[in-house]
Amino acid sequence: EKQLVESGGGLVQAGGSLRLSCTASGFSFDDYAFGWFRQAPGKEREGVLCISMNNYVPYYPDSVKGRFSISRDNSKNEVYLQMDNLKPEDTGTYYCGARQFYCSTYGSPQSYDFNGKGTQVAVSS
Repeated sequence: EKQLVESGGGLVQAGGSLRLSCTASGFSFDDYAFGWFRQAPGKEREGVLCISMNNYVPYYPDSVKGRFSISRDNSKNEVYLQMDNLKPEDTGTYYCGARQFYCSTYGSPQSYDFNGKGTQVAVSS
C-alpha cells in the first residue's frame, strides 16, 4: 500500500522555523516527485514546493520564495520542507503529495497521485 506520513508540524512564533518531514512507503521512492501543499482554514488548497525525481525544483511561489526549501533523501525515503521566517499567513494543514517522475508545472494539489493526511502548522503573531 502506498503511504505518505507527514510529521514535524506544531505551534511557532512568527519569525521562527519548522522542518516538516514526509516518510514514504509501499512504492519505489526514487521514481517519484514529491511536493508539499497546504490548506489554510476556510481557504482552498495551495501548492507550496515540489521536487522531482532528479532533484529539480521547478518553481518557487512568491509566497514562500526565500523562506521555504524542499529536499529529499532517497536513502531514507523521506522528503523535507524547511520553513524559515514563518508568518501567520503560513498557518494551515500541510500535506505531502507524490506523483511519478516529475513535478507538474505549478504544483497544483490536484496534480499528485496520492497524499498523506497532513500535519498542522500554526504561526502566532
